[in-house]
Amino acid sequence: MTTFRTPLPPSRLPKVGTTIFTVMSALAAERAAVNLGQGFPDFEGDPALVDAVARAMREGHNQYPPMTGVPALRQAVAAKIESLYGKRYDPATEITITAGATQAIITAVLAVVGPGDEVIVLEPNYDSYVPNIELAGGTVLRVALLPETFRPDFDAIAAAISPRTRAIIVNTPHNPSATIWRTADLDRLAEILRPTDALLIADEVYEHMVYDGEHHASASAHPELAARAFVISSFGKTFHVTGWKIGTVAAPAALTAEFRKVHQFNVFTVNTPMQHGLARYLADPAPYLDLPAFYQRKRDLFRAGLAATRLRLLPSEGSYFQVVDYSAISNLGEADFCRWLTTEVGVAAIPLSAFYDDGRNQGLARFCYAKRDDTLATALGRLARL
Repeated sequence: MTTFRTPLPPSRLPKVGTTIFTVMSALAAERAAVNLGQGFPDFEGDPALVDAVARAMREGHNQYPPMTGVPALRQAVAAKIESLYGKRYDPATEITITAGATQAIITAVLAVVGPGDEVIVLEPNYDSYVPNIELAGGTVLRVALLPETFRPDFDAIAAAISPRTRAIIVNTPHNPSATIWRTADLDRLAEILRPTDALLIADEVYEHMVYDGEHHASASAHPELAARAFVISSFGKTFHVTGWKIGTVAAPAALTAEFRKVHQFNVFTVNTPMQHGLARYLADPAPYLDLPAFYQRKRDLFRAGLAATRLRLLPSEGSYFQVVDYSAISNLGEADFCRWLTTEVGVAAIPLSAFYDDGRNQGLARFCYAKRDDTLATALGRLARL
């Protein structure tokens, strides 16, 4: 039998391998551990939303929609942003429907970043940011959030700005630290960016998960930042349907025009019946307005259970994550501790080191509490050993 050679070009992402999320989820399945590692719910979304999508299918909304998104959904998104943040985006020229937030982020990067451009990334960070910038030919400048508090280090951000700075990526509520930015933080960022042409890529997928009476500080609500920002959101996160992979991007018309040039060639368009179903579902704001209370109850339940352990709880101001300091329990590195926790205790978590380029160990791990109450109860029963 003749064997033919497979040509192998240089890797575009030579440092990228299997993610820690895949590794820990596989280990959790192998050991029958409760998986509090990956950030997705183990419960279903609203049946009314599913019914709205099924109705759209039956009504014949099954062919290609407009490249930019179904008009009714873009109008609903614009109305939602205006009602929440006071900013009116033109649905025709400033709102685009995407195949999830991850696609929105890489499309925004590819639209504006080229060889020689620098993009500031705040560590720890969601794992797609750096590969996106590298695929665009840009240079990543990493600025660490302040240790322990994960607050932005604005002096370090200002020092990183140069004439080559094309953009900064800001994520609030923040994955993995569960901290939030406030209006004063956006004011300080605007002050830093004011004399520059740097853009803002605002990852706001957890916008409806902000607790204790705080409000989400959206770039859309900050006129100066909104004028230079791609603001990204996720229906999957908001409505407990992460597998649907539908997101949105709001941006000024000039930026949207560049975004759509890339969007039409890397995705072109997004699932039609789901767009029609979401447009209909958004007529009632209660599901997203009630979301903070829904997740705050789960957060409080989870934190109350963890308080009986030797894990030290860091604040969980937003998102559906909880970071813990395990230094009173073990001196293992973070990756080794999370493997031990999965195999010996039966609960999977993610090491914070996975969100840093240098893999630094701070004795921290991240749990996801977007789970059924019985799932959390099982996990807490096992973690009580700690």
